[in-house]
Amino acid sequence: MSRVYNFSAGPSMLPESVLRKAADEMLDYQGSGQSVMEMSHRSKTYQAIIDGCEALLREVMQIPDNYKVLFLQGGASSQFAMIPLNLMNGSGKADYVITGQWAKKAFQEGSRYGECKAVASSADKTFSYIPALDPSTFTKDADYFYICMNNTIYGTCYSEAQLPDTGSVPLIADISSCILSAPLDVSKFGMVYAGAQKNMGPAGLTVVIIREDLIGHARDITPTMFNYQIHADNGSMYNTPPTYAIYICKLVLEWIRDEIGGLENMKKRNEEKAKLLYDFLDSSEMFQGTVEKGSRSLMNVPFVTGNEELDAKFVKESSAAGLINLKGHRTVGGMRASIYNAMPIEGVKALVEFMKKFEAENK
Repeated sequence: MSRVYNFSAGPSMLPESVLRKAADEMLDYQGSGQSVMEMSHRSKTYQAIIDGCEALLREVMQIPDNYKVLFLQGGASSQFAMIPLNLMNGSGKADYVITGQWAKKAFQEGSRYGECKAVASSADKTFSYIPALDPSTFTKDADYFYICMNNTIYGTCYSEAQLPDTGSVPLIADISSCILSAPLDVSKFGMVYAGAQKNMGPAGLTVVIIREDLIGHARDITPTMFNYQIHADNGSMYNTPPTYAIYICKLVLEWIRDEIGGLENMKKRNEEKAKLLYDFLDSSEMFQGTVEKGSRSLMNVPFVTGNEELDAKFVKESSAAGLINLKGHRTVGGMRASIYNAMPIEGVKALVEFMKKFEAENK
């Protein structure tokens, strides 16, 4: 068996030990005589899986007791509507920072339900930086303040120092492409959420971590399936949850805790991988990173040669060399290496060596 190094932005690669364990348990989960994929979500066996997944997530992320963990479907994009439907019900106002396509879509969707204000944007430089924020421009009576913490397409990420101080206004963050990559103080946020298909497991699961006092205020028109209260009251079992995706998420969390040693170690591992790639980009005569240094993501690294034909040749030849999914997002072109948690350092080393070889051969 020959596995490639998969630099996809999502669905992304999973830890090999997780895949092997899932394969071992595919036909018979712990003596139950059935696969988790075909197991009733109402069974005691499955209840133990979902309870175990939540307990592990709380342990690994150190989630405070006054936050609910919800396992939902509909992708992270469903949250663009769920958030205003559940939270924009005081002043009917919300602030957004536009740092890329996903923040822009969230802003557009939120604007359907209330008065949304873009307090800052990095669109002027193709979202290549995290904009400075002026607290005097914040809406004092906003129902929430929204950011996308890591911008998958453009390769930017908020540092802890760049997080806005929103006072009593709940800070909401899309952390889809950086969740579990480093420690995060959840208590600084009213709510964080993430699609699982980058650092947590396969596509189909969306995790919402929300402070309890923000639940229970949904508009009357809110669809039942979009009401956080319904999912909280039913332990994420109001309908059939994404059972297999939750099971894989549990295995990933076990891998982080038991094999990696927690999020502090994961952060060091991710910093080491990112440094390898950024250091090469900074020294290369052919390749250039597209993000300002103070805003660089540890997870998504976009780069270009400055020549579209050369970019296309690089993507084709790298794929043939077993380095796949390096083509940049269709809206920006170039290349992008997504080096999520499961990407081993050997994969980044292989990429850098290939880039050196490509540069030498195409001067």
